[in-house]
Amino acid sequence: MTVRVAGGKKRGSLSRGLEVLLSEHIIEGRLRSGEQLPTESALMLEHGVSRTVVREAMSRLQAAGMVETRHGIGTFVRDSTLSLKTFIDPATIGVIVDSLAIMEFRIGLEVEAAGLAAQRRRPDQLAGLRALLDQLGQPAVSLNDRAALDFQFHLGITEATGNHYIANTLLNLGVVIIPRSRLDSARLFHDEPSHYEQRMQGEHEQIYQAILNQDAECARAAMRLHLQDSREYLHQARNELLT
Repeated sequence: MTVRVAGGKKRGSLSRGLEVLLSEHIIEGRLRSGEQLPTESALMLEHGVSRTVVREAMSRLQAAGMVETRHGIGTFVRDSTLSLKTFIDPATIGVIVDSLAIMEFRIGLEVEAAGLAAQRRRPDQLAGLRALLDQLGQPAVSLNDRAALDFQFHLGITEATGNHYIANTLLNLGVVIIPRSRLDSARLFHDEPSHYEQRMQGEHEQIYQAILNQDAECARAAMRLHLQDSREYLHQARNELLT
């Protein structure tokens, strides 16, 4: 997969596209812990973007804790980066309990973030959220790609708040905050995969529309519903495993 410059495409969307692509490669293990990333020049040539776009994408990956730059040497995948291939079996109770704790934290953080985003979002940030939703809506997108895109959508909302403390908190948590990055959510929630994805897409769409309409209360309500639904499913799954 290669990011190519499209006519009239803004720098911000190009840097986000490159960031998503590289993060997917890291999450899926195509770029392994300790491995050196291609040079700026190589990335510019391969993806048809400017040096500024590459640097912005790298800056975001560094902020997310996925890569580190060693001055005079290059940029490397951090050893602490988590790969989807190393996640614990989805049926284990420990992962569900941990996901529940993360979900409770996210409700406290992201509900208010959605309201602030509705009030403060810029047109380019709105366009970025729309592009991510459109990608998530494609049926051919893999599970790993969906987890990465899901995270980028929620991260984009926190960035639209204009509050770097909120955005950096989500960045530091990383893609593991998304239940489907560690769990076979559709199977765990006794749902058909296609129906599960449609439900997730519908909830994301409601959040986006509220932000688009600059309706802060609606945005908070849509985000609360989205996160509380996932929390309730996790509670049910935990109780079933304990009985």
